[in-house]
Amino acid sequence: MALPVYASPLEKLWHYTYLVLCALILLFLIAPIIIVIPLSFNAEPYFTFTEKMMTLDPAGYSLRWYDSLITFGMQNPEAPRDIAFWWDFWENATWVQVTKHSVIIGVFATLISAGLGTVAALGLTRPEMPWRKQITAVLISPMIVPIIISATGMFFFYSGQWVPGIDAQGRFEWGRLAGTYPGIILAHAALGIPFVIITVTATLSGFDQSLVRAAASLGANPRTAFFRVQMPLIMPGVVSGGLFAFVTSFDEVVAVLFIAANDQQTIPRQMWNGIREQISPAILAVATLLVIISVALLTVVELLRRRSERLRGVSPA
Repeated sequence: MALPVYASPLEKLWHYTYLVLCALILLFLIAPIIIVIPLSFNAEPYFTFTEKMMTLDPAGYSLRWYDSLITFGMQNPEAPRDIAFWWDFWENATWVQVTKHSVIIGVFATLISAGLGTVAALGLTRPEMPWRKQITAVLISPMIVPIIISATGMFFFYSGQWVPGIDAQGRFEWGRLAGTYPGIILAHAALGIPFVIITVTATLSGFDQSLVRAAASLGANPRTAFFRVQMPLIMPGVVSGGLFAFVTSFDEVVAVLFIAANDQQTIPRQMWNGIREQISPAILAVATLLVIISVALLTVVELLRRRSERLRGVSPA
C-alpha cells in the first residue's frame, strides 16, 4: 500500500522499517525450503552445495534422486520403461506404496475430521451453548499439547482397546486397535479436528442467522434449512478445515511411530527411516514434492477463503 502524500518523515521511516522487518521474517521462515529445493537436484550424494552447483555448472545438477523415488524397491529397476516397468513401479516401488498408505489414511481421517469438526463448530457457535469456552479449549487442545504427549496417550489408550478384524486367512478375530489402520486414521482425525473447528467457527461468525429463520418461516424444517441454506455458505470453511486436516495427517510422523505396526509405512515415516538407516538426498526430493503439494493446497485454501467472503458479502482483503 502506497504512503499518503501527507505522511511525515517519521511515518515514512516506520513504513519502510516495517516492510524490511516483514521481509526478514519471511526470509527466516522460508530459508529452509529455499535450501532444500536446489539440493534435491544435486548430482552428488551430498547434502551440501557442491562447487559445480555454486558455479551453476549444469553437470552439478541432476534428476537422479527423483528417478530413485521411482525405482527404489522395484523388482527390476533397470528394465525398459514399458508397461511392465510401470506395473512393477505401481505394485512394488517403496515410495508408491507409502504414498498410497498416506493418501488413504489422510482421506479417511479428513472425512472424519470434517464431519465431527463441523458438527462441533455448529454447536459451539450457538449462543445458548453452555461452557462454550471450556469445551472449545478441550477440543482444540491437540493443537496445543505437544504431539509426543498426545501420541503416548493414544498408544496406551489404543493398546487397551479390542476391535473386531480379519486375520490373514480371512477368519474373524479380535485385535488391539494399536497397530491397525483404523487406529492410525482415528489418531490422525483427532489431530485434524481442531483445524476444522477453527475454520468453520470463523466462517460461522459472519453467518447471518436470519437466513435460517427466513427458511423456517417459509416452511423448511431444520434439516432442509441446514443443507439448503447454511451448508452451502459455510462449505468453503469446511473444505478449508478439511484441507488443513489432510495436510496434518499427510505430514504426521510421531503418532505413526507410536501406533502403527512395522509394515504400516507412510511418507513421513519412510523419510524418518531413510534418515536413520540410509541417508540419501532422495529424501530432499520427497521434501520438495511435499512443499509443492502444500503450496497448492494453501492456494486452494486462500481461494476458498475469498469465495467465502464473497458469499457472505465481505470484501476480500
